[in-house]
Amino acid sequence: MKTYDLLGIGIGPFGLGLAALAEPLDDVDAVFLDQRPGFSWHAGMLIEGTTLQVPFLADLVTMADPTSRYSFLAWLKATGRLYQFYIRESFYPLRAEYDQYCRWVADQLPELRWGRRVTSVVRVADPGAPGGHLFEVTAETPGGVEKYCAKHLVLGTGTQPRLPERLQGLDGAGPVVHTSDYLPRRAELAASGSVTVVGSGQSAAEVYRDLLDGCGAGAGEHRLDWVTRSPRFFPMEYTKLTLEMTSPEYTDHYVSLPIEQRDVLGREQRNLYKGISGDLVDDIYDTLYRKSALGTEVPTTLLSDTEVVAARFDADGAGGAGEYVLTLRHAQLGTTAEHRTRAIVAATGYAASVPEFLAPGLVNLDHRGRYAVTRGYTVDDDRRIHVVGGEEHTHGVTAPDLGFGPWRSSVILADVTGREPYPTERRIAFQEFGLPAARPAEAETTEAETTEAETTEAETMEVAR
Repeated sequence: MKTYDLLGIGIGPFGLGLAALAEPLDDVDAVFLDQRPGFSWHAGMLIEGTTLQVPFLADLVTMADPTSRYSFLAWLKATGRLYQFYIRESFYPLRAEYDQYCRWVADQLPELRWGRRVTSVVRVADPGAPGGHLFEVTAETPGGVEKYCAKHLVLGTGTQPRLPERLQGLDGAGPVVHTSDYLPRRAELAASGSVTVVGSGQSAAEVYRDLLDGCGAGAGEHRLDWVTRSPRFFPMEYTKLTLEMTSPEYTDHYVSLPIEQRDVLGREQRNLYKGISGDLVDDIYDTLYRKSALGTEVPTTLLSDTEVVAARFDADGAGGAGEYVLTLRHAQLGTTAEHRTRAIVAATGYAASVPEFLAPGLVNLDHRGRYAVTRGYTVDDDRRIHVVGGEEHTHGVTAPDLGFGPWRSSVILADVTGREPYPTERRIAFQEFGLPAARPAEAETTEAETTEAETTEAETMEVAR
């Protein structure tokens, strides 16, 4: 059986970027497996006109290798759209555009193996391998079972849609849809006549704005409501000193904190990467203003600081067509009320998990069963199993950031090769995220002696008085 230097499991943007950066390296023989038939990035949310929240430089490779033939600009040139993008004068690519770019890169990488569902990852003894063992990966394919061996693993299985327990198992006539499946169900949602968006952040705002076009439009109009437990409809913070938190220095600082403090910070820092773009917030307001300018009531309500605490289906509601009944609780007031709707869109995010195919004891976990990820993105004692995109709880805001993906890939490839094929920046921030380093002992002694002398002099003067 052939032994690869690097085997990746999961081909999202981070895995794809790693594959693109590994491809030109003569000393890296890599293979990447994914159970899907081909590359797809948030297909259910590629709403026309929506854009990334990061600039085009945050592509798969540029921040590690600006000369790479797999850059976003290279794709624009190859597809004859570079001048159109230039004239557009916006740093932010369309979401559908980014998906097309990733597919273009994927089509050029023979190292990618689609339709492989990994079922097992175990260690196998090999005296000649680093640490005395290799990793054996078993994958099911439409044609049978395949086995692979590798010296290094990269786990990039991503996150899965998260639906709150209170919205699970609702047996009703109308759709209950997570945003990951929004576009295929959009017509069904609009036809329901009454839609409630539950959740916060960019996805909730994009769905609300998309459905708002048909709200109060006359024939076929529908009611549209938005409920979020966030204290406000908050924009993503995008000031430059705040953006310095997507830096190696801040990641060093974040990783050094106690796990309990990181968990608190993870909740407090949501507006750094889970907020709504300011332009979209303004567009939603302007759309509501435009619709109401002639005195027409817009059938919509926006509720913040409000949580769905219970949900049920009332088969007799809406004239026998049935309705969902959501029990809402306002956090500040402590009051509850019932809200009726015929369809629900859950913009409730995604959750990472440790794959079941990993052999027991293969990776290190924390007390909550999550990856115990080191600063170098490894989860095993031999530093040969890396994680991409599953370390938000250990590394903070840089974990989901597309622009930081190439930096992380550079670190992983340095571990695999024993050299630095893509040099990484150690310092990029003007600010310090902790106290500055202590001064040398000589300076401290001098300062202490000076303080003691000043104190003695002050005491002498006091006695003289």
